[in-house]
Amino acid sequence: MVQLAGLEPLVAALRAAGYRVIGPTVAGDAIGLAELTSAAELPAGWGVELAPGGYRLRRRADQARFGHAAGPQSWKAHLHPAHQPVLTVERDAAGQVSFTGPAGEPPRYAFLGVRPCDLRAIGVQDRVLGGPGSRYAARRAAALVIAVNCTEPGATCFCAATGSGPGAGEGADLVLTELVGGPGREPAYLAEAATPAGRALLAGVPHRPAEPARVAAGQEQVAAAADRMGRTLPAADLRSLLAGAHDAARWDDVAQRCLTCGNCTMACPTCFCVTAEDSTDLTGDHAQRWQRWASCFEPDFSYLHGGPVRESGRSRYRQWLTHKFGTWHDQFGESGCVGCGRCIVWCPVGIDVTEELHALAAERDAKEAAP
Repeated sequence: MVQLAGLEPLVAALRAAGYRVIGPTVAGDAIGLAELTSAAELPAGWGVELAPGGYRLRRRADQARFGHAAGPQSWKAHLHPAHQPVLTVERDAAGQVSFTGPAGEPPRYAFLGVRPCDLRAIGVQDRVLGGPGSRYAARRAAALVIAVNCTEPGATCFCAATGSGPGAGEGADLVLTELVGGPGREPAYLAEAATPAGRALLAGVPHRPAEPARVAAGQEQVAAAADRMGRTLPAADLRSLLAGAHDAARWDDVAQRCLTCGNCTMACPTCFCVTAEDSTDLTGDHAQRWQRWASCFEPDFSYLHGGPVRESGRSRYRQWLTHKFGTWHDQFGESGCVGCGRCIVWCPVGIDVTEELHALAAERDAKEAAP
């Protein structure tokens, strides 16, 4: 492990290598993800206050660049764009029809500041969408990932309960740990390369061996973050809990609050469902097919001849939660939740998935205990 001489040489090296650097920055009233031209655009000295249905920027007493929890956007927007062309069909004057796919090479992204929960989410989507020859696979292969160990969990975070953090797992090329100093002092950054691409990047930026005391301090801060998570999951096999909860009364309770707006699926870093949209011009000589994100909260999502299969908000919320924490295991061998808490923060009415799962577990336990 080494200590970097600041982040500006790292950003400069990435840009010189032809990468488009995407990282956190203050955008309006939130910390979003955008292309960076300089490390100065990182959110130095900004943190966030999180609550169910609530998000607020706050000033920190230090100059931490990564001292904030997950924002409204995830890296999914760059690897699995919300709206992208799939096919173009043209008919020329002679009546010949041609079909073309999206043109050009995938962008070379360098993701700077990927939190451990989002790193796990990228791994989940790799399994779901990363089949050979897919557009996702091409984008993912061209991307370089620089993760940052979490030392500042939010009130709605629960990545420790899902095994997604606070330390970065597999999937990163380079892992940073931010050591925050006192007021007015610049943070120090420890770095550890995890892939050949990460080692090549690290070799091209100023660094020196990290002092053992600093390494130990970083490890202690990451370990301490696990004890400061704002949410937990019930100590139960969630897969079997949800499989047996089809007729639970709790679904009626949540249905009275849920707006079925789909915000949770849009903010979720692992939700992947899409639909297709076709358009044509008035002459019929030009047509396009586009892919856009879809949500299982949309009535049309389960539409079959005669109407939607899941007509009620109760059934749509049940489908989403059961898939995310239960049947995702059957499809992909793991959970679909990484504990980032975005669905809690960006739900307009503050529905908390951890609260709902605890309530379902309590309802089951009460039934089993009843004479």
